[in-house]
Amino acid sequence: MFEGELENPSVQSTAILNQKVLKVKELNRQVRELLEQGFSSVVVEGEISNFKRHQASGHLYFTLKDDEAQIRVVMWRSDAMRVRFEISDGMKVLVKGRVSLYEQRGDYQLYALSIYPAGEGALQLAFDQLKRKLEAEGLFAEEHKKPIPEFPGRIGVVTSLEGAAVRDIINIIARRYPIVEIIVYPVKVQGEGAAEEIAEAIRNFNKMKNVDVLIIGRGGGSLEDLWAFNEEIVARAIYDSEIPTISAVGHQVDFTIADFVADIRAATPSAAAEIVVPDKNEILSALGQLPGRLNRLVNQSIANYDMSLDKLIHHYAFRQPIVIVEQKSQTVDELVRRLETRMDHYIEATTQRLKSVESHLVALSPDSILNRGYAIIEGSKGIVDSVSLLTIGDLAKIHLHDGIFESTITGKNEEERGRKGSTILRRFIEET
Repeated sequence: MFEGELENPSVQSTAILNQKVLKVKELNRQVRELLEQGFSSVVVEGEISNFKRHQASGHLYFTLKDDEAQIRVVMWRSDAMRVRFEISDGMKVLVKGRVSLYEQRGDYQLYALSIYPAGEGALQLAFDQLKRKLEAEGLFAEEHKKPIPEFPGRIGVVTSLEGAAVRDIINIIARRYPIVEIIVYPVKVQGEGAAEEIAEAIRNFNKMKNVDVLIIGRGGGSLEDLWAFNEEIVARAIYDSEIPTISAVGHQVDFTIADFVADIRAATPSAAAEIVVPDKNEILSALGQLPGRLNRLVNQSIANYDMSLDKLIHHYAFRQPIVIVEQKSQTVDELVRRLETRMDHYIEATTQRLKSVESHLVALSPDSILNRGYAIIEGSKGIVDSVSLLTIGDLAKIHLHDGIFESTITGKNEEERGRKGSTILRRFIEET
């Protein structure tokens, strides 16, 4: 048939004219319908590349590939919101969806309804991703943790009114510490909208500031059941809480993001009830022991004071006080002796200096000079230190070492040596 058509163009034209001619739009629509009928639900494994999240619409676009082929994938925003983990290039995934055709471009592509990590659970991957993110931001830091009050007056509980968790918390607290008040803020603890309700309850308690501590939790369940406590909105509400928080989610083996952010993690709701309040029996027992403890403390204090007093009594100062006084007296005597010795030395040295000065003064006194045979002549105008001051016929007084006599000047002989001697004698008399 094909050979005949190729050899005879007229036959080929006739064959074409006998077929229905389709427009491109019609062809694409028929192909799309065939693809959607034949591949209405498929699961495809591959590696993500060229991942893009449209900022305005929130739709996801990426390519799913393996070593030999690839296909374009579209995921609408409504379906993308259910993905629990962060999608990135290079991630191995399983994509469930339907195959169709984008008619305007004739692109064959896969429309994803859900995405799962290949070889790892989607929820576990989402948990690990969020845990790393919040830890890097410091939401788990120990320095941010607040202490739980030892004796709370009012406790807030964020949980569901259905289930055993709330009953266990109320019963244990009432048994252990019945004077405390409990305020339960009922919320959904699983399913759509649960995380938002839990976060809103925490924020409302902080607005009202009417409780001393918060218990946030629920009973056990699967990872999916507990997922509300792994949501970022809950983690940030706990972190921002000014009221101390205790997380109490699931059983001992269950760990949630809320456990890492809260100030204290309780293994179960029952454990949280035991942590949050003291046991009244222990308090009563401690109160009953107080008189005995107080008595022991008083006796111990008295014994300590007795020991201190005994040490003072047997101290050297009390055992031989006269010896100490004698030693101090001897020390005083020694100081007096040293002071007297120093004073004697000082007086002796001062006396020697005074005697030396006296010797100099005596040697220079007029009497000493007169004793050596010199005389002082006193004229009418005072001490005569020059022959020129004497006139023939003047009456002069002659001072000797043993008396004074008067003499009349009958003559004079002016010589140089005589003037020098008289000048020296006059100056000495005036100075002394």
